[in-house]
Amino acid sequence: MATTLQLDFVSDVSCPWCAIGLASLRQAMAQLADEMQFTLRFQPFELNPQMPPGGEDIGEHLTRKYGSTPEQQAQIRETIRQRGAELGFTFNTEGRGRIYNTFHAHRLLHWAGEEHPEQQLALKQALLEACHRDRQAMDVLNHEQN
Repeated sequence: MATTLQLDFVSDVSCPWCAIGLASLRQAMAQLADEMQFTLRFQPFELNPQMPPGGEDIGEHLTRKYGSTPEQQAQIRETIRQRGAELGFTFNTEGRGRIYNTFHAHRLLHWAGEEHPEQQLALKQALLEACHRDRQAMDVLNHEQN
């Protein structure tokens, strides 16, 4: 009987490095599938909990937060794109125009973990792809109900 290992993956859907980390983890899990079984749960980590409802221009945000120049940001995006490609995750080479608060994405992932834990990974993957591959804004999850 294979040993079962429970893993908690703490991340934010707006973080490209988290997408790379998950792709790497899934690759490692697949390599060990004959020896171990894995239970994967997702825990929230908001990179930008104070992000305003309308989000921010990604370039301005990265410059303010990290002091990076547009040239440095382009170089980092290319590094991320290459690493993602090595793992089978596609990043849009144009980058994103805006970055948004991800609180409601975390709420949705938590709900999936409680109600449909077998679907939480698929939801996490879909959110990462929507954000980083398809350049879909996470702001749709931030609109208040009337």
